[in-house]
Amino acid sequence: MASKVEFVEYIAGQLQHAGVITYRKMFGEYGFYCNGKFFAVVCDDQLFIKITEAGQKLCPNLPEAPPYKGAKNHFLMEDVEDQELLTNLVTVTCRELPEPKPKKRKEKNKDGV
Repeated sequence: MASKVEFVEYIAGQLQHAGVITYRKMFGEYGFYCNGKFFAVVCDDQLFIKITEAGQKLCPNLPEAPPYKGAKNHFLMEDVEDQELLTNLVTVTCRELPEPKPKKRKEKNKDGV
């Protein structure tokens, strides 16, 4: 079941104080970015945030689950109403994630293609 865009927009609003939050459709679901760092997915109207050491220290009792079959476990955020917790978790998570790699530009061949 695909996620509803209304839920995705709600999550983006809840995270507005964590940084510049963007999202994009990915494989029928949504990927979330904070200041350009990929940190979470929404699948079946559920929020899954990448697990980091800092996130585990902040929220040691959060349930973990894979967002889709074959994926690594993520934190499953069952309480998306707690804006302060969400903001804090995303902030510490993204601080620990590596900077996004610059996109490679396609080089043209000698014919300009």
